[in-house]
Amino acid sequence: MKALGFLETRSLTAAIEASDAMTKAADVRVVGTEKIGSGLVNVVIEGDVDAVNAAVAAGVAAAKEIGEVYASNVIPRPHDEVARVLPTI
Repeated sequence: MKALGFLETRSLTAAIEASDAMTKAADVRVVGTEKIGSGLVNVVIEGDVDAVNAAVAAGVAAAKEIGEVYASNVIPRPHDEVARVLPTI
């Protein structure tokens, strides 16, 4: 893994909109999603560090237009063991 990006929204619709924006903004792949509860939905992407940074920024902007962004983060060069806790599609 080169980089992981995380975006958590307070609605499924905002998460879908953010996922669309992220994959269109940069060369990234959606690794997985997870419905956490209380309306929170987490989307995880992977790609090159610069691409993931750009994609998360685009996803945050898109999600804020129609919903609430709860959290976002980018982990450059995560340890291989991190893959064990990632949600899958």
